Amino acid sequence: MMSVNAEYKGYTITTDKGLLQPETIHKWLSENAYWCKHIPFHLVKNAFDNSYTIGAIKDGRQIAYARLITDYSIFGYLADVYVEEQHRGKGISKKMMELLMNEDWVKNLRVLMLATVDAKGLYEKFGFTDPKYPERLMQITRPAIYGDTENRCK
Repeated sequence: MMSVNAEYKGYTITTDKGLLQPETIHKWLSENAYWCKHIPFHLVKNAFDNSYTIGAIKDGRQIAYARLITDYSIFGYLADVYVEEQHRGKGISKKMMELLMNEDWVKNLRVLMLATVDAKGLYEKFGFTDPKYPERLMQITRPAIYGDTENRCK
């Protein structure tokens, strides 16, 4: 699969895993993400390796990330989306979503899902809605699995 690369307001937005920085991703997720604080590096790296990834780079440093967990045919789950605080408000997450959602294979997925506490407005712009039949959805959650007893996902 060909990498997507775009220059946007001085940022490089890319799906090229060779340009993305798993150590930086891990640092942000393990220290800042309400959904997986304290997550070990090996789990972030394994998730990175087994997902379709996109990120934004500024001055050689990764400042944003998202991954799509997918079979590339039918289903995708968007996860671990972040933009570092000092880079927010510049349209980076919107541009990342635009590039991701414009991929032909993504357009052909039958189901795309995600979970969010604070970014519903962004995702609604790309067609995400509340589940039509939430009573059909089930889940298993282990919010404190990485030792974060203050996890907001409880």
